[in-house]
Amino acid sequence: MKLSETEEKLMEYLWQKEKAFMKDLLEAYPDPKPATTTVATLLKRMIDKGFVAYREYGNSREYYPLVSKDDYFTKHVKGLIKNFFNNSVGQFASFFTQQSEMSTEELEELKKIIDDQLQQKQQ
Repeated sequence: MKLSETEEKLMEYLWQKEKAFMKDLLEAYPDPKPATTTVATLLKRMIDKGFVAYREYGNSREYYPLVSKDDYFTKHVKGLIKNFFNNSVGQFASFFTQQSEMSTEELEELKKIIDDQLQQKQQ
């Protein structure tokens, strides 16, 4: 299941804070801040989708993520590779390196990351 763009933004704040009350989440937004009801609606949708849960303290709820940022990102990159690049990491890498206009330094850094991974796999 995927989050909408506005849900992802709210989730980003929750990942940063690790757990937060409504007032903490509202404070994380830049001005103009969304209405409390808007954030409450987003949280409800995210709870229904299984991304967020909460603990109740009297009338207050402390929200926390059920999905890590790494897990969410990994799933979506894998989906992108599957759906747009015929499940070919090579096609994805080719597109990424050609279309992102990477500098020589960035390509060298990427090459080093790949070389390090190859070395680890060979051990």
